[in-house]
Amino acid sequence: MSANDKKLQLRTPGLRLLAACALAVAVLGLWHGLDVRDGIARTGNRFLYGWYGAAFVWGMGLLAASGWLLLIRRQWSLERVFVVCSLALGVLFAAVLPPLSAPDEVAHYISAYQVSNRLMGKTAADEDGRVLIRAQDAWVEDLEDVLADDGSGRTSDRDSAVLGQMMTQYTYGEIRGGGPGGGEAAAAPDGGMAEAVGGGEAEAAPGGGKSAAVSGDGVAVSYQPAVHTTLLAYAPQAVGITLARALGLGSIGLLFLGRLFNLLFYTGMGYLTMRRMPFGKEVVFGVGLLPMTLNLVSSMSYDVMILAMTAYFTAVCLDLAYRAERVRLLDVAVLALVMAVMGPCKMVYGVIAGLCLLIPVKKFGGWGRWLAAAAAVLGAFALAMLVVNSQTVALYTGIQDRHVIWADEPGYSFAQLIHSPLLVLKMCYSTLVWQGGELFSGMIGGSLGNMDPVLNTPYIIVLGLAFTLLMLALRKPGESLKISGGQRVWIWVICLICLGALMFSMLLAWTPVSASFIRGVQGRYLLPLLPIFALSLKNDRLVRTDCDDRKLLFGMICMDVYVILRIFSVVCLRV
Repeated sequence: MSANDKKLQLRTPGLRLLAACALAVAVLGLWHGLDVRDGIARTGNRFLYGWYGAAFVWGMGLLAASGWLLLIRRQWSLERVFVVCSLALGVLFAAVLPPLSAPDEVAHYISAYQVSNRLMGKTAADEDGRVLIRAQDAWVEDLEDVLADDGSGRTSDRDSAVLGQMMTQYTYGEIRGGGPGGGEAAAAPDGGMAEAVGGGEAEAAPGGGKSAAVSGDGVAVSYQPAVHTTLLAYAPQAVGITLARALGLGSIGLLFLGRLFNLLFYTGMGYLTMRRMPFGKEVVFGVGLLPMTLNLVSSMSYDVMILAMTAYFTAVCLDLAYRAERVRLLDVAVLALVMAVMGPCKMVYGVIAGLCLLIPVKKFGGWGRWLAAAAAVLGAFALAMLVVNSQTVALYTGIQDRHVIWADEPGYSFAQLIHSPLLVLKMCYSTLVWQGGELFSGMIGGSLGNMDPVLNTPYIIVLGLAFTLLMLALRKPGESLKISGGQRVWIWVICLICLGALMFSMLLAWTPVSASFIRGVQGRYLLPLLPIFALSLKNDRLVRTDCDDRKLLFGMICMDVYVILRIFSVVCLRV
């Protein structure tokens, strides 16, 4: 048998799997194309044929490319394949789930805009703390023109409609109408920011409404409150927004460029994370393929910073614990920097510092150096919290009579919860009992977009993705176990503490006293600790004997492409 015949024989099973999976996704995609046709028949928006066709072709091309790299050629490392798949899937998710449609994305967008102002040397906000934006960009947060033009507030009892918050055919129509060039209003490059926003005639906005609080210099104020956190959480998005403004792009171009830079940052950090991992690269890859992860990393959410930094911190700790011969000063500096950047975003994830305890003391060179390293890492986290979040922490811990704004009801105070541990345990238990399934589904991708239960990952796919991720985590024949039994228990303790801290924070900040379980806890909050938790499940009793990692990862990619094509068809049915 010739060398070419041997290569063909080795590649044949991969080719068959690639062809079978691609055919299945193509058939399902064409089936959902019938829903697209029905939606278009009701509105006449025939441009959606082209959009769905482009998404379909992009998805099929992605399956062909990823299948070739994962199943047939097999010469690329997993981290290199991850870059291709993360970018391609991220672009597809960003196109189908449009700007400002992700959870809290409008707040993250305006926060990144504020950082962009500072990067450009412009006034970031007015005297009331409201972020200054280009007048041509005001329409995206006021589609129905219900906000006052003089900055005095709302002119209607209705809430302002934000682009992407409720996804329908109208959403795609607005994006098509605005376009990367943004029409005439977006043709001019970014104008200078005024020191104060004065009166003036309202300019026409690309979305058909007026801009809010427009000054004579073409500047408006946003009515969306900015998130109070470290500016570094919005650095990637702000760079994209700044580039869009420098190029004179319109609102849609600005939004997509901000998203793209966030995706590029996550992909780059994912590559570095997988390179640093001593084992378990396939698990990090798999978590990055979950629909909820892709939804977040293709948006302007600061969850991208949290996901990227927690994953890299985990990789460094595992590398130092199981592969490196000693801990260098540079390693300690990297751990401290990651904690300082990530901590102020959500302080509850600071518990991942406990992963440092997996590293043997002898690798530090003795207890003295170990204590110095611990002080550096924890000190960086504490200092960042003090500088960025001290006022927020003082606010939540100091108020005795709290009021939950969204429910317009009294809430729990910090002192009340501290002195009522049984109440806290009861509420946590009730949350896991009544919301456990929703948390699990939400972690995988049960409700995408703006937590829209209709734009979901079908539950059979949720189960399939979860099972595949579990298979990736199991030990393979001949693979040695790195994590000991005691270390496995410690990882579970860290995860449990983080879950408890998440529920306690939402009990304090978001839950009225009349609620029977904790409100506001979402499955996406569990993603940062999912890789290390999955890796802790490796054991000697369950050994995977079939289906290599690359086949499982390709299966996840196929499910992702199906999920996003289905979501497009569902949006087309909403008119």
